[in-house]
Order: sequence, then C-alpha cells, then structure tokens
Amino acid sequence: MNILVTGSNGQLGSELNELAQDYPDFGFFFTDVDELDITDKVAVEKFVVNHNIHCIVNTAGYTAVDKAESEPDKAMLLNATSVGYLAQIAKKYDASLVHISTDYVFGGHYHKPLNEDQQPEPNSVYSRSKYNGEQEILKNGGKAVVVRTSWLYSQFGNNFVKTMIRLGKERDSLNVVFDQVGTPTYAGDLAKTILELIPRWVNLKKTEIFHYSNEGVASWYDFALAVHRIAGIHCKVNPIETKNYPLPAARPYYSVMNKEKIKKQFGITIPHWRDSLAICIAKILQ
Repeated sequence: MNILVTGSNGQLGSELNELAQDYPDFGFFFTDVDELDITDKVAVEKFVVNHNIHCIVNTAGYTAVDKAESEPDKAMLLNATSVGYLAQIAKKYDASLVHISTDYVFGGHYHKPLNEDQQPEPNSVYSRSKYNGEQEILKNGGKAVVVRTSWLYSQFGNNFVKTMIRLGKERDSLNVVFDQVGTPTYAGDLAKTILELIPRWVNLKKTEIFHYSNEGVASWYDFALAVHRIAGIHCKVNPIETKNYPLPAARPYYSVMNKEKIKKQFGITIPHWRDSLAICIAKILQ
C-alpha cells in the first residue's frame, strides 16, 4: 500500500516518519510544502497518479492559532480549500484519506466529554477553518477518516512541552492558565494508532469521524506542573485565569474528548497522558 503523508516536517508527520520503518508493507511518500504544495490541486493529482497512492494522510495545515486571526485567507486555504482538493482527488482515484482535525472546533462551551456527533461551535478563525475542512470531506463522501485530536506535543517541532522545559530552566516562576481543560496528546501515540488502523480504515464504506487523545484530563497548569516534575525542573508555576492572559484567538474552556467510538470499533487501548508525557520528555532530554 502506497501512503502519501503531507506536512511531514510537522510534529505528527515527523512521528509518522520515525515509525515508518516498522511498517515494511507500506510504501511511504513523505512530503512537505517544498515537495508537494497541497494548495496546488493539479500538482497533488499528478503526485497521486504518478506514485499510485492508495491512502493520503493529511497532517499539513495552518496551525498558528493566533496569527490566523489576521490571516484568515491563508488559514482557510490550507485548512479548508486544500482539504477539499485532497478529498476530491482521493475519491476520484479510489484512495483513502485520513485527515487530522482538532478539539478547537467545539469552542469549549460543553462540560462533559465530547462525542463525535456533537455539534461543533467554532469560535475563532483557526477553528472555523478546521471545521470547514471537515465539512469539505463530509460533503465529498469518499473513503475518508477525520481524526480530531487535542493539545498535540512531540519530540519534534515547537510545542507546549518544549516551551515549558525551556522557560522552566530560564525563569524562577511562570504563569499558566488553569481554567482551560482538555487532554494532552503525544503525537507518537497518535501516529502509531493511525498506522495500525490504516489497513482497516481503507475498508470503511463511508466517511467517519473519530476522536483520539490520550486518556485522562488536565488543565494547562496541570500539564505544566507535570512537565516540570518529570523533567526535574524546579520553577514555581502560578495558576492564572484565561482573562489574565489575553490572546487574539479564543480557546476552548473545555475540550475533553470521548474516545469510546475508536476504542470499541477497533479494540485499541490508549495510554494515559502522564505515561506518554514521560516517554516523550525522555526523548527530548536525550
């Protein structure tokens, strides 16, 4: 099976690349914008045909949540319009599409774990662009899987875990919000789950949405404390409210996702976020 991975220089794309050698039955084509620009529909179609692609894993996207507020056209082009191109091309050539979306589509007004069929309420340019990308896939109706995830971190790229390690070493104290609650997700766990489930996803008869994050619940404050504890950093972390740390884009106050659907349908187990965090930090500190 030939698999095209877009956005391969990002956190999830890099984790998929790291695991690729464990899946000798797959022929991988790892691309980022320099090798394949997903906003160029003609180039994408040509690539899919020339390399006989059976599955596209789209990890590319516009992820600068705050910058998106001043660059809405860029965010929509990458997170929605281009996703529509991928869905159309995958369907045309009977390929599967695995697309990564986000907990941000829910806006954060719920107060219990979110199911796949709950109505999204995007409340920022970024979240609207990601929701529009999902809609592009759903209206196309091909063999596609949308995976919503949350609070992604990795040994690769820039993320909250690396920032907390760096700032924890540089400063005596930090302020971190405690009133936004969700679940950290190790990109290595998500990557492994995707690769394990692709052989089953390619046989799905219709588009499906699944939620995947690590198990457990945390605030960003809890997350920061855990990072410092595991990394052996002694820095005072102060809990603050979101209103005391204003940012251009709204964040969900609550975005814990219910993972029962993916667990029951495919019989997978998901690690707790603290266990996976320890594994990732060990790699970061090596």
